[in-house]
Amino acid sequence: MPIQIYDTTLRDGTQGEGIAFTCQDKLRIARLLDDFGVAYIEGGWPLSNPKDAEFFARAKTLTWKHARLAAFGSTCRVNSQPDDDANLRALLDAETPVVTVVGKTWTLHVTDVLQTTLEENLRIIRASLAYLKARGREVIYDAEHFFDGYRADAAYALATLRAAFDGGADSISLCDTNGGMLPHQIEEIVRAVRAQFPEKSFGIHAHNDSGCAVANSLAALRAGCNLVQGTINGYGERCGNADLCAVIPNVELKMGLTCLPSGHLKELTRVARTVAEIANLAMDNRQAYVGRSAFAHKGGIHVAAQRRNGQSYQHIDPMQVGNVSRVLVSELSGRGNLMSKAEELGLATDANKMATLLQRVKELEARGFHFESADASIEMMLRRAQTDYRPLFEMLDFMVVVEHRTGRGLFAEASIKLRTNGEIVHAVAEGNGPVNALDNALRKALREHYPAIEQFHLVDYKVRILDGNAGTAATTRVLIETANHRQTWCTVGASTNIIEASWLALYDAVEYGLLNTEHLKTEN
Repeated sequence: MPIQIYDTTLRDGTQGEGIAFTCQDKLRIARLLDDFGVAYIEGGWPLSNPKDAEFFARAKTLTWKHARLAAFGSTCRVNSQPDDDANLRALLDAETPVVTVVGKTWTLHVTDVLQTTLEENLRIIRASLAYLKARGREVIYDAEHFFDGYRADAAYALATLRAAFDGGADSISLCDTNGGMLPHQIEEIVRAVRAQFPEKSFGIHAHNDSGCAVANSLAALRAGCNLVQGTINGYGERCGNADLCAVIPNVELKMGLTCLPSGHLKELTRVARTVAEIANLAMDNRQAYVGRSAFAHKGGIHVAAQRRNGQSYQHIDPMQVGNVSRVLVSELSGRGNLMSKAEELGLATDANKMATLLQRVKELEARGFHFESADASIEMMLRRAQTDYRPLFEMLDFMVVVEHRTGRGLFAEASIKLRTNGEIVHAVAEGNGPVNALDNALRKALREHYPAIEQFHLVDYKVRILDGNAGTAATTRVLIETANHRQTWCTVGASTNIIEASWLALYDAVEYGLLNTEHLKTEN
């Protein structure tokens, strides 16, 4: 039987700190998930806020290819009837084919949080689900805190499941709401539950407070669950939910089960990064399967082995999940790292030159450079080593002046003298600081010859003092991230003089950007 993926990024994921989606964001993500092929998309809680109500109103007009849309809510209130409950009416008004209802399974929550009797809790579970089921909805019941509840009072926790099935639940998701369980505990309890309800459908909803949400989800599938809830990139309250970007490939590639339409797994990395972009959150580079570093190789021995056999230091082919292998260059590199980089760029890989360059990399890293974060600087080093390399410009002189003038305050000015296309160019520019003035002067000097420089903009400028005990004579590392309308690149410089360190990074950044622009012109 295929495993059903129930995505709750738009509901439980939004409860994560720092995450706030607009209604349009939620619609974009929902369409992305539908194209990806998940079985269920939980859109939100219709009664909780106007944004979720708007989402469901707009979602009614859309056609869904793969997913069934679910609205989320709770059981009716204590000592009330379902037909008098605004929350349940809002679930019906959302007009989704699926409704997911959360209820209490832990005696602590029944008596201390709901402040009602154990019998009344069973009644509201049974009555709420029966009310929704009678109105034609597929009903999924989220058994909140089930594993804690089972450990506290197994008989009562099972009684809540029985009440849910009696009310018409199509499936019950067993929730590790506090995220404190370990995989062997999850597997043991799920097996016990399945023995009590052998013909019924169960899912797993795991949180990551013990760092085990993905492992717990897989353990539950092993024990007989056929639905797994989670979020893209593991977004969610506290430490997050089970990360579907790890669950899905583990299910398909490691467990030999199916949870997506054929061929859709290769979209995983794109989906993960698009959702992160919409959330305005940086991706975790070390995230399993989809992170930028997931298939990055740095050690020289590793890279040498990878060049001989791609399976030697990778547990899967990264293309299976839409990711790529990367080779990092650093002081730990071997010659193979540089040769792999050169091959990526279509450059000559003369062994003697690579050996010389490798020694140069190691010397520069010893002086404070850090190339694994600055691919563009490595590319420029490789290009400059080619016999046919012709620099787009050559720096002859530069001067930077910082003054404090009465009535004006701080003042920075840079002058540059360079050679480009056989012409000597002088340029002077002001800036809000010495590096900005230097950047402005360089742009001014090159603008006429390379107008594409106007499209470059500084994304980030990082300064790190490497040996603080040296005081003002310390070595400074500068990382500059630059972008245009089509790509982003990073360069590095290091020196005991912060202006020189900045210039080295700036020089690489501008020439890299211009070279890539010129190559595009040639290709077109």
